[in-house]
Amino acid sequence: MHQPSKRYIIQLRLYLLVFLFSFNFISSQEISNSFKKKVDSIIHNKPETYIGINSVMGSSKSDTILMKYFSDVAALKKYLSGQCYALNQLGTKYRNISRYNKAIKYHKLALEKADEANNLELKVFSLNMLSVVYRRMDAIKTALDYAQEALELAETEKNPSIGLQRSINISLNGIGNIYQSLKQYDLAIEKFNKSLNSENNLHNRLGLAINNQNVGECYEELNNLDLALNYYRKSLALNEEMDNEMGRIICHNSIAQVYIKQKKNTQAYNILIPTLKKAKKLGDNYLTSIVLINTGWTLMDLQQYEQSEANLFEGVQLASKHKLQGTQAIGYKLLSELYSKKKEYEKSLFYFKESKNIEENLANETNIRYVNDILFKYDTEKKNNQIAILAKENELVRIKLKRNENTILIGALLLSLLALILYILYRQFQLKSEKKLLTLEQSMLRSQMNPHFLFNSLNSIKLYIINNEKKNAVYYLNKFSKLVRKILEASSLKEISLAEELETVELYMNIENIRFSNEIDFEINIEEGLDIHAIKIPSLILQPFLENAIWHGLSSKKDNKSIKIDILKKNDYFNTICITDNGIGRDASEVIKKNKVLKRKSIGIDITKERLENFSKDYQNTFEVKMIDLFDAEKKPIGTKVLITIPTI
Repeated sequence: MHQPSKRYIIQLRLYLLVFLFSFNFISSQEISNSFKKKVDSIIHNKPETYIGINSVMGSSKSDTILMKYFSDVAALKKYLSGQCYALNQLGTKYRNISRYNKAIKYHKLALEKADEANNLELKVFSLNMLSVVYRRMDAIKTALDYAQEALELAETEKNPSIGLQRSINISLNGIGNIYQSLKQYDLAIEKFNKSLNSENNLHNRLGLAINNQNVGECYEELNNLDLALNYYRKSLALNEEMDNEMGRIICHNSIAQVYIKQKKNTQAYNILIPTLKKAKKLGDNYLTSIVLINTGWTLMDLQQYEQSEANLFEGVQLASKHKLQGTQAIGYKLLSELYSKKKEYEKSLFYFKESKNIEENLANETNIRYVNDILFKYDTEKKNNQIAILAKENELVRIKLKRNENTILIGALLLSLLALILYILYRQFQLKSEKKLLTLEQSMLRSQMNPHFLFNSLNSIKLYIINNEKKNAVYYLNKFSKLVRKILEASSLKEISLAEELETVELYMNIENIRFSNEIDFEINIEEGLDIHAIKIPSLILQPFLENAIWHGLSSKKDNKSIKIDILKKNDYFNTICITDNGIGRDASEVIKKNKVLKRKSIGIDITKERLENFSKDYQNTFEVKMIDLFDAEKKPIGTKVLITIPTI
């Protein structure tokens, strides 16, 4: 056989080295400066809760390259909680593409880091994630062990944090799923509803969506199809609100499955075809395999046997490759039914036996006995512990009451009376403050969402549509909808980070700039070393100053229009936001305003000043707003500068 020459081998090695170097270079380029700053900010503040880290990470958590970078930097800085978070996100990503061994590896590493950090919340979270992976693999014993350990550990905390409460709900959901896999649907629904009620109190839409989906699955198995469909639609609505693609795929597949059972095969097929494309694009082999099998099922009922066979085989092969035994059993059962309809009885019998073998393997007596024993022991032990604790507490209370009954009674009455008086006084003060704050927020929202701005923005977008400039129309319509959403979200918050506020005003300037044919040169400069994620300000305070600069400073100017925002550190106690425009100046603007027939009354700045004054009550220092007229060497107006001083403590 002809052997490759040494020269060929050397060239091949060189190409490989170049490829590896290029890959590493591309990977390093993918870590943007903004993400590096985000990581630096998290490591500087070192939040120890899942929610604290997740609120800053946002959508970056689904990017494996970014999470590996975060994990490496956190390890270098000995920030164990951050490293645990990143490792769990990597595990979740690999779980969702059915790479279960790799997912388990990352979740176990995360569990080790949570142990090292002595972080109860992240330890419980890591145990729950391991339970989910093993449940996907139909390893019921191991899944239950991890879910049970997570629940027992979480319930040792008397005053659990929000993150820990969510982890308890995940554990309950996991145990419910195990009951469901054992066909004990009433017990499963009980666990799901318990988790559902808690998630509702926490206003956690993702938890609500997952539990509604699970309850629907139980009712579907109990053949209550209308009730199942109702729960699936609730889950779908929540996933639509969150823009959760995976959740949408799961719900659409479940709704289609109910339609198949209701003999609405055309409706089911119309849902499944686009859902299958989305599942494949998402890369989740678990979802793709079950959507393929359901597509084969509905095609079989539509008597399109060849296409049905192709889809069923593809789904079964995918399930077999990734060891999804439950899905594989369903596929074999449907193949048996298909071949029976095609009168190929030998094949039908073969696949029927294959389906039964897998089902027996998944639901053998040992599994059922093990799970029931563990759950029974846990429930019994938990109840006994609760009874023992209550008995001790009752005994202590009885002894104390016997010794100090009169003293306690009189003291309690006096304290109650004093507390009631103080509460009434405090509540009156609080109601007045809340009323004032609510009035300011309503006025502020009306100022931000004034009809002139909305009408002009929509008219500008409409002009792009009329001129058939589709890309511009879609681009600015996206910007406009995002701005409106941000304004509505921010209006309900007392304070937001400066980073979020700057993002909102940048959207606002993009929209306003349409009507000026993008003539306004807008830029934001941030002094090096300032962490704008850590600076807190009242929501929506900058837009009124920008609006004022545009309408009174730049709208009457012909060309060379610019607005600049500078974020500066004044000293250890204050930061400064400087808004500078090169408009016609306040004096000239006032003259033009007086000559106008229709006078535009601007109340936004006055409201903003009042809001800043109210907000500063929580700080030792106060906010300050200054407006400075700018002149050139010949004393001619060349614009206006607004200085907003923000206290840090």
